[in-house]
Amino acid sequence: MTVSELSKKLSLSRPSISERLLRLQEKGVIEGFSAKVSPAAVGRSTVLMIQMSELKLSYHDFEQKMIADPDIIECHRVTGTVDYIMKAAVGGVDGLSLLVERLMLYGSPHTSVIIGSPVAGRPILPREKK
Repeated sequence: MTVSELSKKLSLSRPSISERLLRLQEKGVIEGFSAKVSPAAVGRSTVLMIQMSELKLSYHDFEQKMIADPDIIECHRVTGTVDYIMKAAVGGVDGLSLLVERLMLYGSPHTSVIIGSPVAGRPILPREKK
């Protein structure tokens, strides 16, 4: 949403909105701004979640491999029966196959192709006080 759109929606001037956004950034409430890129528009139409378990290398070494892999767009170390949950974007079935082959070198990947996202990118807002 642009500053102009926020300005209209909140009935505040653009300079006022800009000042408030700057204050929220300075307080650490807003960590930054980013563009939302369409995976299909950049040749990565297959988006999937991966649960990774039974690692064959250290957490540090695995994380370095994931940081270096351009297909991995999120990587989270988690509790429970798996070590990591990751999100990847690849160019179709061939890209998926290549990614799984790479990941098998590091442990046991379990993939789920995303076919719909009823809740995606929801902003995190403070809880309402009762």
